[in-house]
Amino acid sequence: MKILPKALTFCALAAVALLSVAATHPSWLTYVAKTDAGGYRMGNPDAKIALMEFVSYTCPHCAHFQKEADGAIQLAYVNPGLVSVEVRHVIRNPVDLAAALLAECGPKDKFFGNHAAILRNQDEWLPRVTSASSATQVRWRSGPMGQRMRAIASDVGFYDIMTKRGYDRVAANRCLSDDAAARRIATQSEAGADALGVTGTPSFAIDGVLLSGTHTWDTLQPQIAARL
Repeated sequence: MKILPKALTFCALAAVALLSVAATHPSWLTYVAKTDAGGYRMGNPDAKIALMEFVSYTCPHCAHFQKEADGAIQLAYVNPGLVSVEVRHVIRNPVDLAAALLAECGPKDKFFGNHAAILRNQDEWLPRVTSASSATQVRWRSGPMGQRMRAIASDVGFYDIMTKRGYDRVAANRCLSDDAAARRIATQSEAGADALGVTGTPSFAIDGVLLSGTHTWDTLQPQIAARL
């Protein structure tokens, strides 16, 4: 039987210890939970700061915040376990609802990727919303819910975004036609925004308290840092 030198034995034991730590402490970026209020939370549930983001998919400022701040928040605050981030929908129109249904499509672990993809591609699809004809808008607001949501997804390009996320049209349509999910999202959106007094997007709350006058990364980041 070959005996390892002490140095090699120590390295082997250290490697085992590191693997054990990694197994019990996975990246908080992969720790996603759906909350009772209907939001999706990423990060350490016992983090020092619980940040809530109130987002409307048709809000240009929300897309700007996503591009500017999402990576910084995740790397600097969520990954180390200092901050958890919960995204809550604010539904202002039928397009918001279609986007929310697709963001929630599939397992909870897919949510943040779907959410980011929709917002990061907003520059491409939002002009199709703002330039939609009156007849198109009527089609988005009339008829069975699933039919309306599928029309929106087709007209503005949501199917293309979801295809890149690994969803075929059958899977996307299944989520777009989920009446119960649509009612839940709409109800929870209204209840969540009303409970905290959210009047615009993006808005933010820390530990359940709405941050007044805070709608940008420049105004949010100092308030996070001050609480750590």
